[in-house]
Amino acid sequence: MKKSYLPSFFDPANAEKFHYNPDIQFLLEEAMEWKKAKKIKAAGAQIENIHLLLIDVQKDFCFPEGTLYVAGRSGDGAIQDNVRIANFIYENMELIKDITTTMDTHFAFQIFFPSFWLDKDGNKPAPHTIIATADILEGKFRPDPAIAWWLCNGNYAWLEKQVIHYTKELEKAGKYSLYLWPPHCILGTDGHAVAGIVQEARMFHNFVRGSQSLVEIKGGHPLTENYSVLGPEVLTRNDGGTLTQKNTLFIEKLIKNDILIIAGQAASHCVKSTIDDLLTEINNKDPQLARKVFILEDCMSSVTVPDGNGGFVMDFTDDSEAALKRFSDAGMNLIKSTDKLPDYIWL
Repeated sequence: MKKSYLPSFFDPANAEKFHYNPDIQFLLEEAMEWKKAKKIKAAGAQIENIHLLLIDVQKDFCFPEGTLYVAGRSGDGAIQDNVRIANFIYENMELIKDITTTMDTHFAFQIFFPSFWLDKDGNKPAPHTIIATADILEGKFRPDPAIAWWLCNGNYAWLEKQVIHYTKELEKAGKYSLYLWPPHCILGTDGHAVAGIVQEARMFHNFVRGSQSLVEIKGGHPLTENYSVLGPEVLTRNDGGTLTQKNTLFIEKLIKNDILIIAGQAASHCVKSTIDDLLTEINNKDPQLARKVFILEDCMSSVTVPDGNGGFVMDFTDDSEAALKRFSDAGMNLIKSTDKLPDYIWL
């Protein structure tokens, strides 16, 4: 019979508390006792590299108080996802060697925020506005000239060309349109932090296993969205130069794992885009490597925007479900957080 590793301090109700903040010193002390009692070996003694990738489990995405709550169709999607993520970490403490947490990290002005733009009347557009290339060419939207001084040395003509180049590149790729999100995960705000119940589980794992779990920051470039932790949506400038680049070192790290387990938010955007990029890299190297990827399909939800009448202004659930099928067809494993990993692991 499988041992239970749920610690006594684990309280699923904390997943609903925006301001829940675990006591790190307490976790360290508990971890020292815990690993003795459970006789858990240090991660360094583990041969198989089983890596858990947690994508953007941040407060702005995980709570109704956040600015971009990922509620899914159920209304409590990210909250329940975080309960399952934390439970999964505790119950698989002996198997998970390393955890990496990605953090969407933004500033006041980004090309996908309303603050970046003006409409034809000189007003800021509303969140959830979609801007196409044709809208810019027709004068419906333009970048705010007030930010050109720091963004492109005052060269507003260059900026106008760049935003057109950007929307054309997005439309050419066919993955996303330029969507103006509510300001979220602004560095320094409470919403940028990892949700407390997940942070608690992550830190406890660190201390029990002696694993220095790291954070991958993404999303800071003002001129491109960065849904995927492996690379921004657009890498080029309108003048032929390089805008930014892929996260090559992290790509290599992920591919080298024996087992890569993925969970987080949102299934329709940052999770989907990250796995899409990973699959591209895998197919370029060896399509059989897809068998090493395990997706916790019950630990992620899709972006939905309620209309106030029981429906949705936007609902990206179908997009994420289609993506999961595509990933499964490519050889990746779709599992539930309650599944026993040894039944699924292929090494």
